[in-house]
Amino acid sequence: MLDTNVIDIKLKIKNQLSAVGNLPTIPHIITEVSQMLDNENTSASDLCKVISQDQSIATKILAVANSPMYGIPRRVATIDFAIVIIGLEHIRSLLLALTMMEMFKAKNGADWNHNNYWKHSLMVGTTAKKIATDLRYPKSGEVFTAGLLHDLGLLVIQKYMHRDFKKILELVKTEDITHLQAEKIVLGFTHGDIAEYLFEKWNFPSFISDAVSFHHVPSISKKNPVLASLIHLVDYITQKFDVGSFEWDKNYQFDNNVVDILGFGTIDNLEKFLLSYEELFKTHFESLN
Repeated sequence: MLDTNVIDIKLKIKNQLSAVGNLPTIPHIITEVSQMLDNENTSASDLCKVISQDQSIATKILAVANSPMYGIPRRVATIDFAIVIIGLEHIRSLLLALTMMEMFKAKNGADWNHNNYWKHSLMVGTTAKKIATDLRYPKSGEVFTAGLLHDLGLLVIQKYMHRDFKKILELVKTEDITHLQAEKIVLGFTHGDIAEYLFEKWNFPSFISDAVSFHHVPSISKKNPVLASLIHLVDYITQKFDVGSFEWDKNYQFDNNVVDILGFGTIDNLEKFLLSYEELFKTHFESLN
């Protein structure tokens, strides 16, 4: 049974979003690709023909495949090769994540840089997948999807609640508090709550919704604290190394429970682990530029 606070938050979000009219619907390309992937005879070449129809999505898929996190020694220049590198089992979730980001894409302005947002999201998704693989987490594809979409709620605030978006920025500036704290004061909920609401509306897997919802405080995750912790850890790394960081995460508050959740034992062990990724992390970011 949902507690009263959760119900109140969902009602607030529903009321806020209903005031802006109809939200975008999942594009036709998602339905088409999903049907193709359900057919065991579908090849990378078949998918390539469909995906190539959307140049923006195709470009982003190439960016993902060319990530140093995949360790490919030569440049991936074609969509069909990119699909092979990423894997058919991951392409559906990647495509869904990318199209959702396009659906809510916000215009650049003095207080918003969409390119920086995209690079940060990609950094978190690909790096979290790499770390998940190295830590032998069984489903690294889920980690990538959750990482890529972890800040989806920010797009919604910027695009559909822009007056509140401005208030949040002003409150952060005048009160010297984090953006997350300002969100709760201005909206009564956070960008994680917004993503959770949308994911439920679109029938996303509950563990993805949970990880995105609790990526700032993974220790209170209800379904999969390990998945939420992996996203939280990489979100923190972008600030720690100041590589691929995003303004909204300034003064990021690290959840120390991640040390035990991910099995590092001590904070020193975790720090040594993170330092071993620093060079790869920076090289990855340079490739995005």
